[in-house]
Amino acid sequence: MSVENKNQLASENTSLNFSKGWGIIIYCMIMFFFLIGFSIDGLNIVAPAFAKKSGIEYADVLGLSTYAGLIGLFAYVIVGKINDSIGSRITSGICMIGAGASYIFWGHAENILQYGIGLTLVTSFINGAAYIAGGSLVTQWFPKKKGLVNGITTMGHNMGSAFYVPLISFLIGVYGMAKGMTCTGVIAIIVGILGILFVRNLPQERGLYPDNVTKEVYEKEYFQSSDEEECSTWTIVKLLKTKELWLVAIVIGVNQLVTTGVMSQMVVRNIGLGFAPAKAVGLMTVCACVGVCGSYLFGWIDQKLGVKKAVLLFLVWYCIALFINITDTTIGVYISVAMIGVAIGASANFMISLPASVFGRHGFSKVYAVYFPIMNAILMSNYVINAQAIRVTGSLRGAYMVFIGLLIVNIILISLIDTRKYNKDYMKEDEILNK
Repeated sequence: MSVENKNQLASENTSLNFSKGWGIIIYCMIMFFFLIGFSIDGLNIVAPAFAKKSGIEYADVLGLSTYAGLIGLFAYVIVGKINDSIGSRITSGICMIGAGASYIFWGHAENILQYGIGLTLVTSFINGAAYIAGGSLVTQWFPKKKGLVNGITTMGHNMGSAFYVPLISFLIGVYGMAKGMTCTGVIAIIVGILGILFVRNLPQERGLYPDNVTKEVYEKEYFQSSDEEECSTWTIVKLLKTKELWLVAIVIGVNQLVTTGVMSQMVVRNIGLGFAPAKAVGLMTVCACVGVCGSYLFGWIDQKLGVKKAVLLFLVWYCIALFINITDTTIGVYISVAMIGVAIGASANFMISLPASVFGRHGFSKVYAVYFPIMNAILMSNYVINAQAIRVTGSLRGAYMVFIGLLIVNIILISLIDTRKYNKDYMKEDEILNK
């Protein structure tokens, strides 16, 4: 497909004219904010606070995240099926309410069992809301602008890193774990209720068409299908036999393994390098603020150059950032924090954009229900890597070296993926451009 021909497609552009679709974008952005705060970056504060409160070794508390994530894999399968059956509006709302209630329970944990149960419930519900239900919303509302839209919605990730960590640190410091975590848990419940009331599964339910295109453009440039065909395209068995599903799940799983491993322990890593706790938290905030720019930048690259080139650029950038960090120099930390910020901003974009590009919007909820648990199983192993690095080397430097190696493997794997293979909207484009 030539650049000249591609520009003739009215649906392929970087316009931010999303009309009522901005409501979906903001909703997904808020869910991502809580995802990061509740289950990833917030662990920088919650895990040490519980270890201090209970007298349990920090490495043992951290290790529970792996078990919580593995147990959560079964929950993701269930949430995926529910999402496919009742739609993303209800699923996202229920999961947000569940996440908020579970976060309150987690904050009241008095022993290691309660802590593990709370963490498991929070992880399951918030991922179900933001990624499984939220991912389906983005793909249905913005099938061809998913890269650009993900670049905006995932700003919520970075805002969570920038503002949630100091917020929960303040709340726990002043009010203690129970009351501090109850404050943000209640807000998440309110978001879930608002989602059920105002969100819609499809743009057509708001009198719009996907990507906010006109009726004429939609009928000309998008694949049309019956509900029966959409529902019968994929089955679990067929997906598990599809090479592209496994490649996509591995690539994104490794990307998120590295990002979660880096961000969930960035404060601990910086303190280990000699930074005062307040400055270590401040560096993480700077990292996250830079990430807002990274989210949009790589979303724009995705939209202009395609998801494969965007992922390749991201992987090379990330490798360089982590290599600079393991020099263990002060200037290296400052440079790497900025570069990692761009990388974490981009990383979450691809969790939805890559599978949506390969498989398209038709039957996407089925695809995501199978893809997400596999991807997440890979992601959750980061806690094992971090915990073992702390035990064996006394620092997280060894874990970062492993992360670099995994990213290099990903460069090879993404090169093997046909990122448009099953996407029927792209097939429709090719028909138009080849006439």
